[in-house]
Amino acid sequence: MKGKVRINYNNVDYKEYSYGTSLKDVSKDFQNRYEFPILVASVKNTICHLSEKVQSNQVINFYDRTSKVGNTVYERTLHFMLVVAIKKVLGEEVEIIIEHSMDKGVYCELIGEVVTDGVLRKIKEEIETLASKAISIEKMQVSRIEAIDHFKSKKQMDKVNLLKYISNSYITLFKLEDYYDYFFIDLADNTGVIDEFKFAKTSDIGFVINYPDTNSPEKTKNYDHNDILFDSYIKYTDWGKFIGVSNAPDLNKLISKGKYRSFVNICETYYEEQLGTIADKIYKHHDDIKIVLLAGPTSSGKTTTSKRLETYLNSRGLRTHQVSIDDYFHNRSDTPRDKNGNLDFESVNAIDIDLFNKHMTKLLEGETVLLPEYNFLTGEREYKDRSLKIKEDDVIIVEGLHALNDQMTLTIDSKNKYKIFISPLTHINIDNHNRVHATDVRKLRRIVRDNKYRGYTAADTLRMWEKISEGEELFIYPFQRDVDAIINSSLVYEISVLKIYAEPLLYTISEDDPMYNEAIRLLKFLRNFLPLPSEVVPGDSILREFIGGSVYEN
Repeated sequence: MKGKVRINYNNVDYKEYSYGTSLKDVSKDFQNRYEFPILVASVKNTICHLSEKVQSNQVINFYDRTSKVGNTVYERTLHFMLVVAIKKVLGEEVEIIIEHSMDKGVYCELIGEVVTDGVLRKIKEEIETLASKAISIEKMQVSRIEAIDHFKSKKQMDKVNLLKYISNSYITLFKLEDYYDYFFIDLADNTGVIDEFKFAKTSDIGFVINYPDTNSPEKTKNYDHNDILFDSYIKYTDWGKFIGVSNAPDLNKLISKGKYRSFVNICETYYEEQLGTIADKIYKHHDDIKIVLLAGPTSSGKTTTSKRLETYLNSRGLRTHQVSIDDYFHNRSDTPRDKNGNLDFESVNAIDIDLFNKHMTKLLEGETVLLPEYNFLTGEREYKDRSLKIKEDDVIIVEGLHALNDQMTLTIDSKNKYKIFISPLTHINIDNHNRVHATDVRKLRRIVRDNKYRGYTAADTLRMWEKISEGEELFIYPFQRDVDAIINSSLVYEISVLKIYAEPLLYTISEDDPMYNEAIRLLKFLRNFLPLPSEVVPGDSILREFIGGSVYEN
């Protein structure tokens, strides 16, 4: 019989436990260090269900919902309880499709039932009942064939079709009471950890479920509807249904049959039509519109989109001029620092706002301006032969992280500005109950681009992500409501292309790297998609901005 194992908690505290003690029992000794219930553990930088046992000396950490890891577990656990509650309240024949992010929550649609306030109230009450009983959520490994047979008996063909394309002999399922479901990341070990969430009805078929986020873990914020963003999501989701590709199984089937070339062209055309529509609007009002402002979170495809939009405007007889906000960075010696003392390039204060305003005003007044060019090697602005003078009917296209912030164009009349928010608003799901985070798509894009163009490893990019996200929350998303148009830069097929590039980079992250857990999560995510050869990607595609080979590269 084996004796004791030594547990090193977060490289701070040491305790001994009997061999085979569950992580759940270990977590009880450290719960007082957390504000909210512990949801999962980390062992060897790998996220583990609390039912797992300690079998050797280990470094262990735990996560509650105040962390990114814990918050994701909270969300997915709530989703499982939502699925079960709907089956119990509305019947087995009613299905839910968990779609995409919407104002700190997730948009969902019911199939086979009209969404009413009464229906949502019943579902909410059932979730609360499940939570009050603190029912165990069991994690189990089952054969893929056995899982397929089970889901086939339940007529859950989205999961049947998904598992056809996963090569693993065994897969992970989670069980709550008599209900089984597939999730590619861990859930909490019991329903009692879910104590905060809200519903908001959006239509007869849809609703948003909100829950605490890491910025406000103690309380669920009310859903704040954004018409233009919501309509963009719904339009893209409906379009996906129309073309017959709404989830990973749909895409995998198309790829496996080799019928993807025309599909790629369809996806590219959808993106292009957005640019054409915006170009028409700008041309129609070009007597007033003098400056087009394009911004979005990192890896949204701002650079390619600004160049593509320029082509569309040129074809309508408008002469355009590109200006990048990045060229207006303060000299590195004047760059502000964050709370940790590091240079803060994400902040709007890293930009020389006064100079940018001054230059834009002079340009619109017909003066000649010598534009700066930022040297990222030396960290200084340089002035070369980049003088610009615009004519009366010309249009300036400004692309940059902070372009939508009114501080950047404070001296410009609002009627002279046309604001565009860009982001990959992904509609494709893994299956009905596993959504694809748009953030994950951007993360994969950036991992690939950073490695190709900047020499960064996947671990380097993942380490930067928390800082990137903080900057987006402060300086990007607050301005997405006050816009004239939204460009959805998502391409339905792109995850299958990015997989080819991202997987080898993620596999280079070692087990002792703190980013290992995130690498494993992304690899599990990518496992649900078949690869697609990159040669099918057009040279002017937004995806080329990340994988290389763009016709816009110098």
